[in-house]
Amino acid sequence: MRIVIAPDSFKGCLKAVDVAQAMRRGVQQIYPESVIDMIPMADGGEGTVDAILCAVGGEKIEVNTADPLGRSIKASYGLIDHGATAVIEMAAASGLTLLKYQERNPSQTSTLGTGLLIKDALDRGVKKILLGIGGSATNDGGAGIAVALGVKLLDSKGKELPLGGIELANLMKFDMSGLDHRLSSVKIEVACDVQNPLCGPEGASEVYGPQKGATLEDVKILDSALQNFGERLSEIAGKDLLKLAGGGAAGGVGAGLVGIFGAKLRPGSQMILEVANAAEKIKCADLVLTGEGKTDFQTAYGKVPVGVALLAKNYNVPVLAVSGSVEGSVDILAEHGISSCFSVSEGPATLEEAIMKAEEQLERTVSRILTVWKLGTEFARKKLSFK
Repeated sequence: MRIVIAPDSFKGCLKAVDVAQAMRRGVQQIYPESVIDMIPMADGGEGTVDAILCAVGGEKIEVNTADPLGRSIKASYGLIDHGATAVIEMAAASGLTLLKYQERNPSQTSTLGTGLLIKDALDRGVKKILLGIGGSATNDGGAGIAVALGVKLLDSKGKELPLGGIELANLMKFDMSGLDHRLSSVKIEVACDVQNPLCGPEGASEVYGPQKGATLEDVKILDSALQNFGERLSEIAGKDLLKLAGGGAAGGVGAGLVGIFGAKLRPGSQMILEVANAAEKIKCADLVLTGEGKTDFQTAYGKVPVGVALLAKNYNVPVLAVSGSVEGSVDILAEHGISSCFSVSEGPATLEEAIMKAEEQLERTVSRILTVWKLGTEFARKKLSFK
């Protein structure tokens, strides 16, 4: 029996690596001699580095950098492919979880710290950067990243702009003369799972600004600032980045990275599946197990289980989703290759109890599912032997 285990995290409860390990223990109770390939998944936010390192091996690097408010902190990123590729999460240096609730202020926060992580990776000679941009506390279009890598953002008097999203309203010119020359030979791929444009009703400020601490008045000002940023950015990029799908991701970082560095935006789950060589593992498998914190109608819109299932569907490998909870009708997921969905819940419980018991319940649920699976395969084998 060969099984691929490729779950997302159970957000607020278990990391993807922990989910995968619990699933593995459940499998081994029924199939102790099975071959198991673990591919913990992520969407570009917290856990992306750990998921990739778990899948392919590598090294974690800790460096000094800056948090969203410019304070000195230590943050980590990963090196894979014998040091040729860096895996970086924005959340590690520019993430919302690094700030106290009262400190959230996208008018002032910056992506500088993420830029410093990229710079350290360049110092180590990487030739490719995989950047997850989920969970950011910023709305600066990636201006802080650009500054860390040698770009100057100038106002109408030729003075450098202070850091922070609100300052982009005064941007008149990008001075690219100091841009780190090493970037010309480095490929940057960005894990981006949203399609929001840079500005407008569906843009970065309107949709994500409030959760980062923006008031209604802040949202209007920040949207106007990103509009100015996008117009100037489009001039140097030679294309209209205001209409770029995903340009509004992470407070406009999607557009900034494409416009300044020529980065490529990609779905996060697709990126991880490719890096982990998942296709080669899945096509040899008898079964794939995936899952997430909550499976519902939104899962069909590009979430991790569907990304995994669509790949498995290419090789006619069945997929079962085992999630923290399953809400509403999920029949549509069958069209995407998920044969059935299961919840780990074993009865009424408080949120605290559910979180505390999640790992052991997940292990038991997988064990029960595989018990039925084994009975079914043995019955099918006996039936064939009678023919």
